[in-house]
Amino acid sequence: MKVALLYPEVYDMARFKEQRKEFPPFGVLYLAAVIEQAGHLVSIEKVTPRQTELDLLEYDAVGFSLASSATYGFMREARLRAAIRDDALVMVGGVHCNFYPVESLRDFRAHVATDGESEETILEILGRAEEKRFNGVSGVLWLQDGEVMCEPARPLMRNIDDLPLPARHLLPVEDFVIPDRLAGREMRMAHVMFSRGCPFPCSFCAAGQTRIQYRSGASARKELRHLVDAYGIEGFAIVDDNFIVNKNKVGDICEHIEDLGLLWSALSRVDTIDEALLGKMARAGCIEIKYGMESGSEPLLKAMRKNTKQEQIKRAIYATAEAGIEAKVFIIHGFPGENMETTEATMNLLGELGSALSRVSLFRFVPLPGTQVYDQPDLYRIRGTHSQPDWDGDWSKFHIHHNDRHWWGTDEQRKETEAAYKRLRDFVEATWNRQG
Repeated sequence: MKVALLYPEVYDMARFKEQRKEFPPFGVLYLAAVIEQAGHLVSIEKVTPRQTELDLLEYDAVGFSLASSATYGFMREARLRAAIRDDALVMVGGVHCNFYPVESLRDFRAHVATDGESEETILEILGRAEEKRFNGVSGVLWLQDGEVMCEPARPLMRNIDDLPLPARHLLPVEDFVIPDRLAGREMRMAHVMFSRGCPFPCSFCAAGQTRIQYRSGASARKELRHLVDAYGIEGFAIVDDNFIVNKNKVGDICEHIEDLGLLWSALSRVDTIDEALLGKMARAGCIEIKYGMESGSEPLLKAMRKNTKQEQIKRAIYATAEAGIEAKVFIIHGFPGENMETTEATMNLLGELGSALSRVSLFRFVPLPGTQVYDQPDLYRIRGTHSQPDWDGDWSKFHIHHNDRHWWGTDEQRKETEAAYKRLRDFVEATWNRQG
């Protein structure tokens, strides 16, 4: 069987206007690897707003990966404009589909939609490609005579080490080996995923699953050795939602990769690290940890369900610097309730941290689909969601790239928030001289 998997190209959050690439489509890469391993022929096709009219007539099955809500519109356009055989199986999955599977199934006129982890599911789906009946296949929704049929959820895989390595060979090398993306250094690097999921309940974050799954140190080492031998990488960035949760698992990975001589970075919360773990990470080559600080205002952090304190932020940043690892922080400005006072708390904390911070990335708040904020618009006084009467049908507005839309509050509150944002932006740019 010949299978095409379509994905939307995603650009770097901080440098969207420069169209700098973020990281490869791991969901599609893992699916492609599993499909290849089962003996099928697979192609990965990129979709962009200017590239939606694809010739897919040679394929027996076509899958649309809805990697984000912001790209939903042009992915749907690709479904309408692509040439697909009438007898081909049409599948839809991905992050947006996991949140809104019924709408995705209907909008894409798909035969089947996956909900959740799909590496095991997709092989069962392909096995039903001719009859296009999916009763008994866990983790899918499908249409039967115009009626949506929903099968029970599929349990998460017990061991993600069992998955083959992502099928990077199906992409151009320049799409996954990048020269300048590791903590601002010029070196050949790649992105990797060593865990899935995040157990924390932040109301602004669209985490796909709350149970975290880790790969073993041996599995991580195997992938890195492959990237060194096949592509000559000198470093890597771990793109997991929150890599540093289980200290034993992180320690196991560090021990297995320490002798590879690679430099790397990872993302973390400020309340999941300690000095001993930071020492292990530094010895294994970690040069930067990116922390989701979000704000310096404790009332706002509580409203975000981040539930971290200023002292925890300071302890994590100082300990990271002491371990010889650079500390970068992400700030989200404009969460409902943001004002000049909360912004000054953020500026004061950043100023206190000072040179202990290597970089600061500042983003405006956006109510991302699938988050608690988005799904409870009345509670957070959010406007513009697809569940509200004034919905304009524009999914592309839910992007975090220089987004200055008026999501909540009165005109006066918006003016104050805008003025506060400009003060914070000018402070960050003047103090750290760069963002990203």
